[in-house]
Amino acid sequence: MRSRRTTGVAVGIAVLVLGAGTAAGANRAPAAAPPGITIEPAPDSPDEAQFVAGASNFVPATAAPATDIGPNKVQSLAAPVYTCPGFSGIEKTNPLANLYSDRFAWGPYAWVKVGTGRGNINWASNPYKNASWYMWFHSLRWLGQGIVAAGKGDLVALTRVNTIAYDWYRDNPYSWKGNIGAWESTMHRTNVLICLRQAILSGLQVTTLPIRYAWLDAALLSHARFLTYNWSGAWNHGTDESIALFGVGVTLNRSDYKNLAVQRLGAGVTTSIDAQGGTNEQSTGYASFNYTLWGRAIAVLQNGGYSVGTTMSTRRALLGKFLALATNSMGMLPQIGDTELRPTYPWPGTPMEYAGSLGTKGTAPLWRVGIYSAGYVFGRTGWGTDPARGFAGESAYSIRYGPGRAFHGNFDHTSITYTARGRDIVVDGGYAAYNAGAYRTWSVGPTAHSVMTTPMSTYLNPVTRLTAYSVRSNAESYVFADAPGAGISRLRSVLVLKDPDLLVVWDRASAKTAQAFQTLWHLPPDQRASVYSRTTAVAMASGDTSKTILFQVPFKQALPAGAILVKQAQTNPIQGWQYPSSYVRKSAPTLMLARSGKTASILSFVVPVRASGTVTYSVRQVGTTFIVYLNVGGKRTAIAISGGGSLYRAG
Repeated sequence: MRSRRTTGVAVGIAVLVLGAGTAAGANRAPAAAPPGITIEPAPDSPDEAQFVAGASNFVPATAAPATDIGPNKVQSLAAPVYTCPGFSGIEKTNPLANLYSDRFAWGPYAWVKVGTGRGNINWASNPYKNASWYMWFHSLRWLGQGIVAAGKGDLVALTRVNTIAYDWYRDNPYSWKGNIGAWESTMHRTNVLICLRQAILSGLQVTTLPIRYAWLDAALLSHARFLTYNWSGAWNHGTDESIALFGVGVTLNRSDYKNLAVQRLGAGVTTSIDAQGGTNEQSTGYASFNYTLWGRAIAVLQNGGYSVGTTMSTRRALLGKFLALATNSMGMLPQIGDTELRPTYPWPGTPMEYAGSLGTKGTAPLWRVGIYSAGYVFGRTGWGTDPARGFAGESAYSIRYGPGRAFHGNFDHTSITYTARGRDIVVDGGYAAYNAGAYRTWSVGPTAHSVMTTPMSTYLNPVTRLTAYSVRSNAESYVFADAPGAGISRLRSVLVLKDPDLLVVWDRASAKTAQAFQTLWHLPPDQRASVYSRTTAVAMASGDTSKTILFQVPFKQALPAGAILVKQAQTNPIQGWQYPSSYVRKSAPTLMLARSGKTASILSFVVPVRASGTVTYSVRQVGTTFIVYLNVGGKRTAIAISGGGSLYRAG
């Protein structure tokens, strides 16, 4: 917050912004209220700030760019338009009454008085010491309700939002790059300024911006300059920036801004969404956001008089297929990377329509398994077209592998999520807020995931290879290999069965020095887990119709005392928690299958059954093949491990 300046052009602006009447010579508004500005709601932006202080926020475009985007060769009679994208829901907790008293509220935090009560704001405010709170404060999206009211002719609202927005412009002169919250929110603030400009024209019912609001075009030019020289590259932030830059180009009729934005969108789309439809952000939540974001990019270019060609729509359609395959049998996206628990949106006419509607709308996809080189495996027993199963009666799973952690990813390689019998069976540790301290470190780290960990060694963020896989009608198998720590090799074989539905996982590892080897299974927070022996534990929610039996079979290694343990709500070390959303932490059971030494072999079974169901098994060695015969609630099957180490269904 700065004292008011009294010299130069700022005098005229500072005085004039206090009144919101029409400019001299402008047409006066009639008695009837104007209809207001048009808002094309943008996708809800991720709540958390994405920039890391002191780190590079630029993601280079590494793939060949799309070259089929450009101005339409045939000019339309309709003038180019850029529609206000809305305020991403942040305006909902900031009603007009709060704006009139300079109050700001965001996320889980109570409102805070951030100004003098007259629109003179302290832009250094950050009472909760939260980067996300501060970033959204500087975005100006909290002015949304006032801007909407202003567009309908509410001159009191127009005065207040104009005063606050101008106060930001005057108190944060170009360049604000040294202020990370102001920097990161530039694209959002650019859109808010465009929306405010539209509200002024609509509310005053004029076609030209009155002179008293000339600061607004100057502010848009400074924001466009900043976006020109500070592109974040090929990820969601860079896409959002390019869209906003294009918006300034349309608003101020600047072809240079539009053409630069188009060039960047073409460069970014092929890296942001690869040729299979996987994103580079290592998060299902951000994949969903990118789907809506690229949809907005396509609409913005078309409305702005540009041809989008086919590359953008093709890549976006492939991302839609990715999201449909990722959808579990409860209609939810698995919490991979920085992802809050959320349903898949049933976009009409896409595979997500069927997946997100739990099979009640659209057409069942033709594919059941997806393997993505970006580091994902998604699979399911079916899409619920069998009436005996239905959508929720199917099982679905995800497995992570691939490049090392980056962007919004976690240290989660080989991690598994699993749903069956209409409920979560194996979950991820979830998404802790960036300011959650040690809990954020835990939620990103390997021990928050269903993997084999080596806690005595430093995790090396390895590249994990998918070395073999097989997809059959009643079973899928995968083998993953990596080196999670110095001198440590790790193999995970995963076998997913249908009828009976269950998981079999064989973890083995070797190390040059003695290690603690721990295979972790993270269970849903509504369940209570109990250990019955060093082989078996059972997890069940009170009153539920099903339960999960998790057991290990000795193979190539005897089971020591304490071979299976339950860890829940631990604080040192942190274990046994689950974050369905950034600011909600729940106690949740984690089963730990433990070994120690230089080698480990852990063969575990995750079997969902009805509440009264049972599982029995017997083992047999046939030559070099080890066979486990299973009876799961009356359904018999067998799995085998060959002498060469192949895990497969044998019956």
